[in-house]
Amino acid sequence: MNMVEAERRLLANALMDISNERFVLLSESCIPLFNFSTVYDYLINSTKSFVESYDLPGPVGRGRYSKMMSPLITLEQWRKGSQWFEVDRFLAIEVITDQTYYPVFWQYCKNDCYGDEHYLPTFVDMNFPTRNAYKTLTYVDWSKGGPHPNRFRREEVTEEFLKKLRTSSQCYYNERIVNVCHLFARKFSPNSLDKLLRFAPIVMNF
Repeated sequence: MNMVEAERRLLANALMDISNERFVLLSESCIPLFNFSTVYDYLINSTKSFVESYDLPGPVGRGRYSKMMSPLITLEQWRKGSQWFEVDRFLAIEVITDQTYYPVFWQYCKNDCYGDEHYLPTFVDMNFPTRNAYKTLTYVDWSKGGPHPNRFRREEVTEEFLKKLRTSSQCYYNERIVNVCHLFARKFSPNSLDKLLRFAPIVMNF
């Protein structure tokens, strides 16, 4: 739960600037797939926040649930999702002021329970489902299996590859189907930076 505590502190500090309306958590291996104005417009005009949240049977989903969380949180309400999220100001305030669910997670989500993959997905699904798009804006490649997503190496970074990441899927945005579903992507290795800088002006119009 130390990661969740860190996320709450980051949100609390960002909320101190009253001009901030949207809050995005990214990792050091993330890259933007679009230029700033496109990302800004996508977020500021969205009617939803973007917190991935789903029910996952098995050891890395429901298997991490503790019966000690009941009756406040039941197994049927337990959710999993990506730790990379985007929330609006309303949800950010709700997260940092939560004194009901967070203490339960702090007490019982330990050892093999990773709070950053369960707290926000469960909290948002239980309390604010209509405000959530139920997806992450950060693309990851899980095709190789294992506990961690694929790390993109320098030789994989091409103009065609970046274009594919930008528009390779369809999703709902403000109740209409669009082909821009991810604004960011991970994991990129540090040695791919020079190629990313080379292709960014071409692909992303930086």
